[in-house]
Amino acid sequence: MKLALFGKSIGKENYPYLLQLIAKLEEYSCDLLVYRPYLDILEKSKDFNYQLTSFSHHDELIGNADMVFSIGGDGTLLDTVSLVRDSGIPVLGVNLGRLGFLSSISRQDIIPAVEKIMQGDYTLDKRTLLHLTSKEGLFDDFTYALNDLTVTRKDSTALIVVHVHVDGLFLNSYWADGLIVATPTGSTAYSLSGGGPIVSPGSENFVITPLAPHNLTVRPIVISDKSEISIRVEGRDKEYLVSLDSKTDVIKPGHELLIRVADFTFNLVKIEHKDFYTTIRDKLKWGLDVRN
Repeated sequence: MKLALFGKSIGKENYPYLLQLIAKLEEYSCDLLVYRPYLDILEKSKDFNYQLTSFSHHDELIGNADMVFSIGGDGTLLDTVSLVRDSGIPVLGVNLGRLGFLSSISRQDIIPAVEKIMQGDYTLDKRTLLHLTSKEGLFDDFTYALNDLTVTRKDSTALIVVHVHVDGLFLNSYWADGLIVATPTGSTAYSLSGGGPIVSPGSENFVITPLAPHNLTVRPIVISDKSEISIRVEGRDKEYLVSLDSKTDVIKPGHELLIRVADFTFNLVKIEHKDFYTTIRDKLKWGLDVRN
């Protein structure tokens, strides 16, 4: 099996688990591609003799990887989206971070997870992405997000005004610190912190969540992902921030952002038959009730 390993950093406390993973993959005679900056970190140690090949660009994964192992937290996994793109290559999240909604394999479960992967005992959870279109050429050649798009103020504490239309119909002008458009996957991320609802994967929705709106009657809204969302920002400042997951760019007042669902999905590897509801109970501690 041809596998790619992607990560950004290696903490001392997590290094033994990474060595266990590499040793297990060597046991199965897997061909390993490792993200070049991550391999540079690994090569500082001589704790293994496994032959590792590097990759740096998404084109190098096509035809050379059957699956990507994302090693870190949810932020690390989000960065794999721009690597696999529309290739359909599945991604398994190994959680060496903190909460980990997407990177569901814990440190202790790495070896059993590899065994299940090699036995084909896993499923693919197809997650929708959002697609940004703008005339400003934002984010170079990849304008997709698995979690969310966010517009916020940049250099001041002044409120911004975010004008939103849905399918050409006026929704609202939000006086707020910013606005989030989230996918169901992103509904448990920044949108949740802003008071947005949890939306189950596959529900085919977008969530529009204002950040600290200056009007108590304004609330998040859930719409169909078949809709096109138009966003235009105004205010006192000359520049505003727009983000796609962990990537950030700058827009000026009046620039229009168009958001629609992407025409491809992100294939998240699921093993051990953990469903979405089990995940939110575990991660959000919903079961911590003396009556249960």
